[in-house]
Amino acid sequence: MNKKLVSAVLCGTMILGSVSPVFAGTADGMKIALVAKSAGNAFFEIAADAFEETVTAEGGTVEKVYPEAATADAQIKALDNLISQDFDAICISANDVNALQAKLEEAMDEGIKVSCFDSAPNKDSRQVFVNQAGTVAVGQALMDAVLDIAGGEGQWAILSATSQAANQNAWIDAMKKIMEEDEKYSKLELVEVAYGDDEPQKSTDQTAALLEKYPDLKVICAPTTVGIAAAAKYLQDNESACKLTGLGLPSEMIEYTGADDAHSCPYFYLWDMVGLGNLSAYSTIALISGDITGALDETFTAGDMGEYTITEADDGGTEIVLGLPLQFNSDNIEEMAKLY
Repeated sequence: MNKKLVSAVLCGTMILGSVSPVFAGTADGMKIALVAKSAGNAFFEIAADAFEETVTAEGGTVEKVYPEAATADAQIKALDNLISQDFDAICISANDVNALQAKLEEAMDEGIKVSCFDSAPNKDSRQVFVNQAGTVAVGQALMDAVLDIAGGEGQWAILSATSQAANQNAWIDAMKKIMEEDEKYSKLELVEVAYGDDEPQKSTDQTAALLEKYPDLKVICAPTTVGIAAAAKYLQDNESACKLTGLGLPSEMIEYTGADDAHSCPYFYLWDMVGLGNLSAYSTIALISGDITGALDETFTAGDMGEYTITEADDGGTEIVLGLPLQFNSDNIEEMAKLY
């Protein structure tokens, strides 16, 4: 990423991070529950803080809810408790595509609006999904990174979060399809998709297991902030020749990022987490106020972020796409780590 682009990203990120809404008071009296996958996820905290800041600036209130574990059952338990508390909306990052449907449909039947970001439940379980980046765009960026880092050939593996995480599975499916359809990836061999369940220790253990099972493994791709940080530390501490890419937080990856043998990760990707939180908040407010219903081609203004259009999602539902994934490398990692 050149310096001019880095500056543009930094400026854009700082603008998104400071909430100065165009329509002050658009969330007056609104009460929104924001449901995490689990506690201790730094990615969620950044987006959640931005979400809360935006809603508060607009006159509403946010209650952050942390399930006991990163499972559908734990989220169902949390949702069951929230439905009786007179919230105007529930915004959730789903641990499972289908398992939450009955409970989210119950919420909607009670007049509670349902939005989601980062990881979507199925199309019948939501009204608005804010997607951090297009599924194919993320899959393409990661697939090209694997190709580049592997030198065009060899074994590689994926270290995912949970086996039911909608966003993880969508990106992995996109990567597989891209690899199958383009001849330039024909010399790459995907040997396994492992699951660290978004737990640091399990992700570390899965990394160790992959290296033991596949001694010629060239690249691990971890499309999860928890997994990539755990894998990066293990690979670097053990001076492994296997390299890493995926989706991560610059602040957690700074000591592992570099284009030399001393670092485990040449480069990785993510998106504007503050912007994701802000856009999710504006979308949820617009849903509550009736400015949007989640229907295809509806448009709305997300404060000073500008106008967004609701588009078709890969699962046949609809979504609002924040933007393209951003690459973090040795040229920009120090600057970006100050923000994320």
